[in-house]
Amino acid sequence: MVLQPTFPMNPSYDEIVKANSMRGNEIKKTPLIHSPTFSDITESDLYLKAEFRQRTGSFKIRGAYYKIKLLSDEEKKRGVVAASAGNHAQGVAFASALEKIPCTIVMPKNASPAKVSATRGYGANVILEGVNYDESSSKAKEIAKQTGATIIHAFDDPQIIAAQGVIGLEILEQLPDVDEVYLPIGGGGLAAGTLIAIKEKNPNIKIVGVQSSSFPSMYDSLKNDSLTESGGERTIADGISVKMPGEKTFSVIRELIDDIVLVDDSEITKAMFLLMERMKFVVEPAGAASLAYLISKKPAPGKKVVAVLAGGNVDMYLLGQIVDKGLATMGRLLVISMELPDRPGIFKEIVDEIALANVNIVEVFHDRLTSKVHAGSVTVTLSLETQGKEQADKLIEKLKEKNIQFSLLT
Repeated sequence: MVLQPTFPMNPSYDEIVKANSMRGNEIKKTPLIHSPTFSDITESDLYLKAEFRQRTGSFKIRGAYYKIKLLSDEEKKRGVVAASAGNHAQGVAFASALEKIPCTIVMPKNASPAKVSATRGYGANVILEGVNYDESSSKAKEIAKQTGATIIHAFDDPQIIAAQGVIGLEILEQLPDVDEVYLPIGGGGLAAGTLIAIKEKNPNIKIVGVQSSSFPSMYDSLKNDSLTESGGERTIADGISVKMPGEKTFSVIRELIDDIVLVDDSEITKAMFLLMERMKFVVEPAGAASLAYLISKKPAPGKKVVAVLAGGNVDMYLLGQIVDKGLATMGRLLVISMELPDRPGIFKEIVDEIALANVNIVEVFHDRLTSKVHAGSVTVTLSLETQGKEQADKLIEKLKEKNIQFSLLT
């Protein structure tokens, strides 16, 4: 049963409609793309809301643009400051450049180099401070106090929430008979705005928030019925790695959301890999969280479902790892290591078995020198491309039958 709000929503539905009317040409109405492939995988009728195609590569530009548009002339003179791991940073920097106002962005020291570079590219003064959003936010507040700049909060601001809620209006327009919507939650701005927009028109549409199991702050806050600081483990989903939800976002989400669920990095990695391979979509870890849950748990069989793909700003080094890990997870990349007598012809028997299995050798690494390798021996590490887990398992059995000693690295 859907809980109806017991207090006036902040922002109101009317504020979301206003944000929609003020977005101009800079903010796109992103496509809602039906995916037969992911419909089959998730056992639902699945549509992908492609926010990774938004300007600056993320939905975050929506809130930043609207908030900065509404600043007074005096506030614009003093400039703005924001804290962000990357996507909000780029949105604020881009919107500030449009308005020609000073902009300072505080980003964690471990922020993606690609996101730092892009933010500077939009003309912002970037300061690296802290190791997560919360520590960067403290520095941003300090700068605002010293300079008089306006803080553009990443999520806990009524106008930011309202502009993110336009995504909900678009979903209803593009797919009026949607049954369920799944979206990522970090601080909660996207979820809060979308909830207000959709529940106002149809409270029977189920909305589920998806968090990283490493930063389950909104999940724990709902469980405890009060704001709860939670998380801090390492995760690839930096865009939703928020230890403490916002007060405003929590109040809305507590009243209106149907459920919050968790995914881990391995599930996100698989979703990112499948998006690249099957759809040719490059989606960042936080942006793929909702689809990751749908793939791993299949929670809505037969339902008409929307998964919000919130952003596409991926570090190129991480992207390479995602491809390798995705292949390994699906049994299509097999890495094996073996120690062999260092004499001619010893490797031929192994290569013959690999060839008979119709498996491709991608890379070979020989090690004779490290201290772990016995004198007169060589360690050979093979990266093998297979057609899938079944073929990989058959090759492993053949090697065992030949009494070839090896260890699996994937």
